[in-house]
Amino acid sequence: MRYLCLIYDDEAHIEGMPVAELDAFVGEYVIFTEDLKRNGHFLGGEPLLPSQTATTVRVRNGKTVAATGPAADTPEQLGGYYLIEAGDLDDAIQIAARIPSARLGSIEIRPVREYT
Repeated sequence: MRYLCLIYDDEAHIEGMPVAELDAFVGEYVIFTEDLKRNGHFLGGEPLLPSQTATTVRVRNGKTVAATGPAADTPEQLGGYYLIEAGDLDDAIQIAARIPSARLGSIEIRPVREYT
């Protein structure tokens, strides 16, 4: 089954990390991603630019409104995602727990709806 792992971090914390700490953190992501690929769990994934680059689109009464910024103002911001293949939710939880940001922020796991 496919799962989307949404990675939430406090952008201010990440941006405030000393260079050596940030480099080590990014290095953990490289190792984690390589491991996912080796084990056949990796289907896709990308980091996102900071939340201030987001645009939120809503259509109300037939009018499109585009607003600068994320859809919600939260203490953690969506910073990236992994699309993974996992046997079941327990397997997906085990994989998501290894995402480096799970230690600093949170990982939301969402099953992908399969249309047949």
